[in-house]
Amino acid sequence: MDDPLSSTFAALADPTRRAILERLAGGDATVGELAEPFAMTLPAISKHLSVLERAGLIAKDRDGQRRHCRITATPLKSATSWLEEYRRHWEANLDHLDAYLTRIQGPASPTSPGAPTTATTATTSHPEDQS
Repeated sequence: MDDPLSSTFAALADPTRRAILERLAGGDATVGELAEPFAMTLPAISKHLSVLERAGLIAKDRDGQRRHCRITATPLKSATSWLEEYRRHWEANLDHLDAYLTRIQGPASPTSPGAPTTATTATTSHPEDQS
């Protein structure tokens, strides 16, 4: 994919890759450490890591025989910014809906369900209270 935002969302679409990112949010890890909690082969984990790396969500460094992975935040920041625009859009629409519903309902009348009542409780007399 040539579109970085599409690559980011495609990489995030898989729960295994999201779990890997959650783990890396806590600090760098080797490929073996990342593979430990999953019931899959090392080549399968490597494929997930390759997708994350192509999307720019992780970077791999080699230290001798070990490959260390670390999270990179730039693509996540871009995705968050894109989502933020839609959050603001939907919040504004919901605010307009709330204002519209308030306007069409008008002021609450005392007989409206849920409206506070100001009527006082009537007292009842019991035969034993009379003397």
